[in-house]
Amino acid sequence: HRNVARLLEGSQVRHVLWTGGGSRSRRAELRLAAEQGRLDLVVATQAVLEEDVLFARLGLVIIDEQHRFGVRQRSVLREKGTAPHYLIMTATPIPRTLAMTLYGDLDISTIDAMPPGRAAVRTRVIGPSQAEHAWRFVRSRLDAGEQAYVVYPLVEATEAKPLKAATEEAERLSREVFPDRRVALLHGQMRPEEKDAVMRSFVAGEVDVLVATTVIEVGIDVPNATVMVVQHAERYGLAQLHQLRGRVGRGGRPGYCYLMTDDERAVRTARLDVLTKTNDGFKIGEEDLKLRGPGELLGTRQHGLPALRCADLTRDLDLLRQAQQDAADILRGDPVLGSPDWRALKTAVAGRFGGRMQFLDVG
Repeated sequence: HRNVARLLEGSQVRHVLWTGGGSRSRRAELRLAAEQGRLDLVVATQAVLEEDVLFARLGLVIIDEQHRFGVRQRSVLREKGTAPHYLIMTATPIPRTLAMTLYGDLDISTIDAMPPGRAAVRTRVIGPSQAEHAWRFVRSRLDAGEQAYVVYPLVEATEAKPLKAATEEAERLSREVFPDRRVALLHGQMRPEEKDAVMRSFVAGEVDVLVATTVIEVGIDVPNATVMVVQHAERYGLAQLHQLRGRVGRGGRPGYCYLMTDDERAVRTARLDVLTKTNDGFKIGEEDLKLRGPGELLGTRQHGLPALRCADLTRDLDLLRQAQQDAADILRGDPVLGSPDWRALKTAVAGRFGGRMQFLDVG
């Protein structure tokens, strides 16, 4: 919202930041303004998904980092207007969305160039035996005046999940690995003012190493941070790893990402190897599609094998395009399938998918 405010400074556009925080009276004020049409542009979190949030004239819905939203959540937001235009944005399309693109239900625009001055992040998968190499490299970047992230999947260690956790590891790293460096901790369970204070210190260069959970996955832009180590890397999705490594190399210097696995065998997995070979979000999404499947196009499952007996969405592209064209021709001539020629088709579609049709164009 700070960027929006800067770009719209001096304009007559009425814009507001809408989050789940703030007083009850402030939230009521925002709901009333939206319902009465006194807001032109709302930059919001999932707080606007609440049932009592209504918009007078919702014309455009933009969802950024769409893989972080569930299908039902995206559907709820779109239903807050009368057929609003709909734009979804992501650096790595999740398999379900990529499959819908193949099916032709989404028009797609691709930004295939890096931002000016931005280089591709160099990624390497390593096992426990190479941990010291990674820490030496991090120290070399710190010596060059740069900053680093170390990412863990958990805030606190648990018996159910015997993984390294951010809280304990922040203490260990500060004591054993970076004793002469300023190490800070950031995670989603901290109070908002605590998180803001840590991030301000990191942005100001007062913290050298930020130990964090995936709370840093989006919305973090620190040009001086050039290296990241992700612990238990095999436990993350490809989309999430791609988003995480996008936090480094955002200035004029190269970015580096070490994906550290639980054991040596995981180093050689094809899934993680994809990230060492490309920074292209669509190629990563395609690989995710092959490995996990596209999910239910008319449901809420975002990955898994589709209900196709023979077809393969990644292999039978020519057949898929022909099916798209046939479907478009049928609907162009008879949008509601009212003709006797299509009665059986309409009955079959309704019988198979029923109430799930609402999710077809959610994306």
